[in-house]
Amino acid sequence: MEASGAERAWDQRGRPVSWRRTLWTMCAVQAIMMMAFSSMNPFLALFIGQLGVHNPRAVDLWAGVVASANFLMSAIMSPVWGSVADKRGKKLMVMRTTLAIAIATSLMGFSRNVYELLFIRMLQGAFSGFSASANALVASTIPEERLGFALGWLSTFAMVGSLVGPLLGGVLVDAFHHNYRIVFHLTAAFATTAFLLTWAMIRESKTSTNESNGMGRRIGLIGQFKAVRDLRTVQVMFFVLFAAQFSVMSVQPVLPLYIRELVGRDPQLFGVIGTLSGACFAVTGIADLIFSPFLGKRSDRIGYRKVLSISLVGAALCYIPQALAPNVWVFMLGRFLLGAFIGGILPTANALVGRMTPKEMRGRVYGLTASSTFLGSFAGPLVGGAVSAGFGIRVMLAAVILLYLANFAWVRWRVPEWREGEERPSAHTGA
Repeated sequence: MEASGAERAWDQRGRPVSWRRTLWTMCAVQAIMMMAFSSMNPFLALFIGQLGVHNPRAVDLWAGVVASANFLMSAIMSPVWGSVADKRGKKLMVMRTTLAIAIATSLMGFSRNVYELLFIRMLQGAFSGFSASANALVASTIPEERLGFALGWLSTFAMVGSLVGPLLGGVLVDAFHHNYRIVFHLTAAFATTAFLLTWAMIRESKTSTNESNGMGRRIGLIGQFKAVRDLRTVQVMFFVLFAAQFSVMSVQPVLPLYIRELVGRDPQLFGVIGTLSGACFAVTGIADLIFSPFLGKRSDRIGYRKVLSISLVGAALCYIPQALAPNVWVFMLGRFLLGAFIGGILPTANALVGRMTPKEMRGRVYGLTASSTFLGSFAGPLVGGAVSAGFGIRVMLAAVILLYLANFAWVRWRVPEWREGEERPSAHTGA
């Protein structure tokens, strides 16, 4: 097979750059980083209790604040790191974020109180942005005709890491007798491994670094908003994406506390709360991984809005057994069923956005839709923790049901169905 242009690329030192080597290395790094980042989910709320926050309602509230802090800082700092990537290169940005996450995660293990933990989480968010850096690095190396293939594999490995991480974190917590500090340091070692792997294996092409040094022109956030102001059908999708991500993330900070409540004082289960929490995170991801490709194929055939509507209603119904769960096993079943439906929400919504958007504007539009989901990741844990603290976790789960149904109503009312051959709105932007 004839080598592509990307296969014949050279780095600054005259060494050949293989897009296949870049892709599979970044897939491994992506899995490691997602595993490291998600491994603390099952015990973060429990660690807050060890830091001197004893009131259960206060723990709920702090869990939401701490879980949200890094997303807020990431939203603020992402444009800054994007500018640095344009000037200094994308490999350097991947190395920067892997090393920063390793250092910040290790520092969490030395936290003496919840305020120090919050501050370190904010630092972690300020220096994060790994997935965006990894996607940019791969996209700058992969041949255009292989871009979908490459980013698809990158997403798959990210999902694998997200599945393994919570389960591994829960098992380690139980193995070290709930010594959360040791687990933070082990997680930091994973991120350090990703840093070393990137440093040793990745070569950035000379063309890519030349572009990074100013060959392209970046458009500011205000300019991006102006560029999509005429795409009314795309704008209505921002709420869909925000609400979907908000609904998923609102449960995460208090999930370990709810599992502890369901377990009660059962001597056979109380000693493995960490493992159970990790399993409840993992089963949702497993179902997502299984059903997401299935729903994606169906959306191409029966319609994006129809699949999106079915997924939203299905997700709402799956929260009913979670809110009414008499034991942890019913709750876990509800979490698995939820994964089967949420796998059809974000991919289908993003596919519909792509269909509605002119090709020359897709990068800008997807940047704004990413901001919507990012904002949902920030607001979800914060509001979920506050509602759980004020009214109880079951009430918060009931509120999520209503939010999914509201999102469904929005889709049926405002989101049009895409039909093949339909003319897209043209881009009216000189940016």
